[in-house]
Amino acid sequence: MRPSKRAPDALRPVSLERAVARYAEGSCFVKFGNTHVLCTASLEEKPPPWLRGQGRGWVTAEYSMLPRATLERTRRESTSGKPSGRTQEIQRLIGRSLRTIVDLPALGERQITIDCDVIQADGGTRTAAITGAWVALHDCIAWMTARSMLKVNPIRDHVAAVSCGIYQGTPVLDLDYAEDSEADTDANFVMTGAGGIVEIQGTAEKTPFSQEELLGLLDLARGGCARLVDLQKTAVA
Repeated sequence: MRPSKRAPDALRPVSLERAVARYAEGSCFVKFGNTHVLCTASLEEKPPPWLRGQGRGWVTAEYSMLPRATLERTRRESTSGKPSGRTQEIQRLIGRSLRTIVDLPALGERQITIDCDVIQADGGTRTAAITGAWVALHDCIAWMTARSMLKVNPIRDHVAAVSCGIYQGTPVLDLDYAEDSEADTDANFVMTGAGGIVEIQGTAEKTPFSQEELLGLLDLARGGCARLVDLQKTAVA
């Protein structure tokens, strides 16, 4: 029995609330159960310096966790002078995930930065951030389209992410912290609306997992991401 009493293939309650940040071109407050992340999209009318003159834009991301997003206060990374290795890894993952579904030349020489700030963490912050970031990006593109800044929509597909793991010998979907901290295997799957795989991150915490178990987790993730994409479609309809 899962601590949350959910079925093995059940997501936590998920919500995607749009237009929550007054000044951002796009925003989404995403909740995966007790994991809450604020995603905002900010437009700059210039690409990063290394991309200037190449006729295409860029989508990038920054990720941070508020000091009391967790059970005990964590020090703000800004006070230490640089983001941690974990933070850098997650924000690069978010940026890569979004760029796979964006036609960068169609964006023009511009940059969109997605800020993902974890308000409350209960496992799966990176997967919630990716899922909410797509909505914020969508609304930023809609903001640009309404102002005749784009000739075509540069977003080619949806992208969403979900965690899976083996908990007490059972493959389960969308781990919360109670499961994540005790799981034999923990994996994150990023997938497009068309079902394409963007990235898989998987680790055996205790016992190595088999190919059959990996494929079982992939099946769970495919169903979970499909449901998340449906929620994205409903949110932006």
